Amino acid sequence: MEVSISGSSSPTHSKWRKVVYGGMQPGFGDNHTDESFLEEMIMNANVVKRDLLKVVLDAVSISQYLCIVALVVLVWTYTLTNTLTEKYLLLLNVSLLGSGFFILLLTADMIPFNLLLNYLLKNTFFITALYMLSPIYHTLTRSISSNSIWALTASLLILHLFLHNYSGSTVKAPGALDNPTLASNISLNASIVASLLISSRLPSRLHVFAIVLFSLQVFLFAPLVTYCVKKRSFKLHICFSLQLLVLTLVFTYQLHKLLFIVLLGIFVFVNLVCPYWLIRIQEYKFEINGPWDEAKLCFNITE
Repeated sequence: MEVSISGSSSPTHSKWRKVVYGGMQPGFGDNHTDESFLEEMIMNANVVKRDLLKVVLDAVSISQYLCIVALVVLVWTYTLTNTLTEKYLLLLNVSLLGSGFFILLLTADMIPFNLLLNYLLKNTFFITALYMLSPIYHTLTRSISSNSIWALTASLLILHLFLHNYSGSTVKAPGALDNPTLASNISLNASIVASLLISSRLPSRLHVFAIVLFSLQVFLFAPLVTYCVKKRSFKLHICFSLQLLVLTLVFTYQLHKLLFIVLLGIFVFVNLVCPYWLIRIQEYKFEINGPWDEAKLCFNITE
């Protein structure tokens, strides 16, 4: 009789159920999981398998813009040493502006022709205003030592390269869905300030106008032109980048052999070493997904 009573009084545990709301389940802790908890675990579901050749080709865009900035610095150096006169600078500005708009016209399916005319009209007003402000830029940093100007310019260029948007262009067409990011805007402003600092060390106002116009053309519109070339034809983008690389190395070698070696080392590091490192570290990437992850919406919420 006692045995039957003790057997009937023994506690019976209910089966654990997976519920989101409902409070504590009797006999189970709040963090309890059963044997089926790890059955839904998925490993490396979102890890992208990268190809070395594709990563190297994608890194060409970075080297291309490094070449553009290096060429700008070379023009600054040749102008400061009076190797380039204001007449050659003005001729260079006209050539760059004409060739840039010609390339954009060839990509008319991406940028409407009316938009190009709008850009041309705005550039006319912009160039006029820049010419009127040249005397102010000429005396902007007269009270600052040249060593401080060189150090600040180098720091701004490094900041510009670090924050630059290498996958697109800061200049966007009206109505574009993706607006420029804060980092790309800071990068563009840093390059403009660096150009103004360099122009304040030039001998004449016409020099100031020519070098600032050249710098703004390159920093503002060169990424847009190269982006359109890349979208039009990737092979053309690679050919243009290789020509730009050779041109930069040739001019750098003529200026200083040590700078040539440093710049060549940077290109090798960016185009070969960094892609190889990226592929190697993918082997050590380990990602797990399971029922503990937050729920993600499978649709876009639009207003």
